[in-house]
Amino acid sequence: MEPSSPLLDIRDLTVSFGDGRFQAVKGVDFQLFSGEVVGLVGESGSGKSLTAFSLMGLLPHGARLDRGAMIFQGQDLVALDRRTRRELCGRRMGMVFQEPLTALNPVLTIGEQTAEIFRLRDGRSAKEARRLAVELLGQVGLPNPERAAESYPHRFSGGMRQRVVIAMALALKPALVIADEPTTALDPTIAAQIVRLLKNMAAERRATVLFITHNLKLLAGLARRVMVMYAGRLVEQTGADFADPLHPYAQGLLKAIPPDPADRSVTRLAPIPGQPSSLADDRPGCPFEPRCPERRDRCARELPPMFELPDGRLVRCFQRAPQGDGQAALRPAAQADVPPCSG
Repeated sequence: MEPSSPLLDIRDLTVSFGDGRFQAVKGVDFQLFSGEVVGLVGESGSGKSLTAFSLMGLLPHGARLDRGAMIFQGQDLVALDRRTRRELCGRRMGMVFQEPLTALNPVLTIGEQTAEIFRLRDGRSAKEARRLAVELLGQVGLPNPERAAESYPHRFSGGMRQRVVIAMALALKPALVIADEPTTALDPTIAAQIVRLLKNMAAERRATVLFITHNLKLLAGLARRVMVMYAGRLVEQTGADFADPLHPYAQGLLKAIPPDPADRSVTRLAPIPGQPSSLADDRPGCPFEPRCPERRDRCARELPPMFELPDGRLVRCFQRAPQGDGQAALRPAAQADVPPCSG
């Protein structure tokens, strides 16, 4: 049973570019609880990474946080000053980036970069920090960690570099680890190894993991819950078994998964028709309506709320609204009243 108090509570998170007309994240709400692994899936450009960067205070140039609250361990990250926020993110929140080569400093050895975390964030001596760094590199599966600590990032393969980034993210045993597409540049075998490593390391350190990906296969046996994002909004939240999604977009994602090469009965993929919604799209209705095989007139006029079903699943679709006495019993999930962000 989930504890009454979430580790992280996101309320009405909204991120835009330019003068605010181009919204990339639109009123996102979700909660994460201690010790769980939660998947966040969607096409490229759906707002997954921007959501993660908002949490870490790493929004790219030109992006701004318009409104929302991010309550982490009882503190609203939005209200913290930059120094306090940076200290918290370095110690209690860790992030694994999707491209490890750009996440690592090319002119510092792996050992120097890993040891730096223990020196600057944990106040360890240089000797002790070095010992802890080598020990950590060994724990993430780097062969001969003493020698690896003396090497530079460019001498490692993509999988090895990602192990280093995971080690650095988990070094201080953070309560929350955000893994943003950590297997994008890796082949399937190495990707599976990285997923197992991240799962095991997080379990050993009792960390909550937000695993962001567009690859649904990676979430099998990993995530306790799966959240689906489209055009900057969450459109579904379901349990670990993603075999029977509710939202037409989530169903399309599942059908678009490449089949097993050994299954010769499937000869063609089933792509989602049409193109993803752009940031300039300000249609009043459901953003997936132009691509949806189940669209109705109402879908083009009104934005569906997030409905809560009797089994606890959430879905943003009029066609999936709970039924009662022959009529749709609209029971949208509660939305928090959050003031706009200053500055």
